[in-house]
Amino acid sequence: MSEVIEPGLELLERQNRFVSENLRRIFVQIYRVVGNVADAQDLTQEAFIKALQRQDQLKDEAKAAHWLSRIATNTAIDFLRRTGRTTQCEMEKAPEGESESPEQLLLRSEQRNYLEDGLRLLSARERAALMLRDVEGLPAEEVARRLNCSKATVRSHIANARTKFRRYMEQRKR
Repeated sequence: MSEVIEPGLELLERQNRFVSENLRRIFVQIYRVVGNVADAQDLTQEAFIKALQRQDQLKDEAKAAHWLSRIATNTAIDFLRRTGRTTQCEMEKAPEGESESPEQLLLRSEQRNYLEDGLRLLSARERAALMLRDVEGLPAEEVARRLNCSKATVRSHIANARTKFRRYMEQRKR
């Protein structure tokens, strides 16, 4: 006797697989924009809800990851616009090695604070572009697709972010 799978069950299984395959990547992407774990968790859920509600708009399954990334980035940027929360940034402590001296621990903590302060100076789109390009190593074309803008705009966001960060570093040296 063969088992009959209901169409609704098959759809649910496909949706669960889509979420599980992309959950971590989308959370990290959103976290890098908003800089807060709790907000990133909420926004990740919101992004998946939006994507699943609009899955009929997706014509090419091969482009699903890119499509989801755009939804996630826009969800995070919209959140920052709505709440005006562009200055907070929390970063998890890196696992500490047993051989680290108190001086090394202090230096790592200062470096983390230094980076957090520099990222606070950037707009949400500048931070997103910089993270996608310089941290994740994505090509400018992919960053432009994810941010739904032109390559020229991405280059402008990245140049502005680097300039702001450079000025910040120069001021800190004084």
